[in-house]
Amino acid sequence: MILSPGATVGILGAGQLGRMLAMAALKIGLRCHVYAPETEAPAHDAAHARTIAPYEDRAALRRFVETCDLVTFEFENVPTECLEFLQTLKPVRPSPRALALTQDRLTEKTFLRGLGLETAPFADVADAGALMRAVREIGRPSILKTRRFGYDGKGQTMLREGSDLGAVHRALGAGPMILEGFVAFEREVSVIAARSLEGAVVAYDLCENEHERHILARTRVPAHVAPELLPRAREIAEKIIVGLDYVGVIGVEMFCARDAAGAERLIVNEIAPRVHNSGHWTIEGAETSQFEQHMRAIAGWPLGATTRRGLIEMRNLIGEEAEDWRDILAEPDMSLHLYGKLQARPGRKMGHVTRVLRP
Repeated sequence: MILSPGATVGILGAGQLGRMLAMAALKIGLRCHVYAPETEAPAHDAAHARTIAPYEDRAALRRFVETCDLVTFEFENVPTECLEFLQTLKPVRPSPRALALTQDRLTEKTFLRGLGLETAPFADVADAGALMRAVREIGRPSILKTRRFGYDGKGQTMLREGSDLGAVHRALGAGPMILEGFVAFEREVSVIAARSLEGAVVAYDLCENEHERHILARTRVPAHVAPELLPRAREIAEKIIVGLDYVGVIGVEMFCARDAAGAERLIVNEIAPRVHNSGHWTIEGAETSQFEQHMRAIAGWPLGATTRRGLIEMRNLIGEEAEDWRDILAEPDMSLHLYGKLQARPGRKMGHVTRVLRP
């Protein structure tokens, strides 16, 4: 199904990504109906309509989807059962399958390996005994992660020599986990790509990312990597997005490391089945923002140009950093985005600022 201008897109989730998706939709003549359990959330301000209800409420979901022409989602912790139910009534893009695969770190890593892509060494950790065997196989340092519901450093712990494996396992909940080998990387990079309903694929320039306390702090574009890695990054993203039969925007996070001969190589870390924080620069820095691109893709419309407009730096405003908004607005070459969150907390993304140095 291809949407016409004036159609309504349902968005599951009401965070800042949903807010920016709804704002981009307005630009191209689409409306958004946001569904989320939170009464106060960034996307509510930008949406044409909103439903506040749990993701498990079938009656509320049915009323919601009756007002929509299709449904998408803005974060990966939406229950897949919710999407599968909605898919019986209206198109859901990207598919529930893509979300389910990326919600489980073990399934995701296995999928990536199946595509012939390099990842960190990994092992299934079903229980404490399996953790001991996995550590003997992979060694230390290594990273123990919950298989589900982790982001911005949550749900994971570094295992070093002397770490009490039993205590760490219990601290993470003693549920299904994955152990990943530590990658000695030089930089973290990501590529934002999109695939249309007809199968066309485009990708934005490779980004270089800096994290502080496991939260993305800065993104610079283009990434400072060997030139031969640029087409390789696009090739990796295209292989993933085609392999998932994906429609919409996707983020692929990678490590840039060196092999035994000293050459740079890319190791895939994670897939984000949605618009991505490292792609916020595209609002001012590319011909088509990642948010408009996602709306174009899921609507069945032609994809937009991904051409970069200059040298770009995007900085997240974390916690009280957003209180510098007056100083940021006084800088003529800086673009401020505040997400409308009422309370600043340590580690909370309150907004971002982008600087584009035009050639």
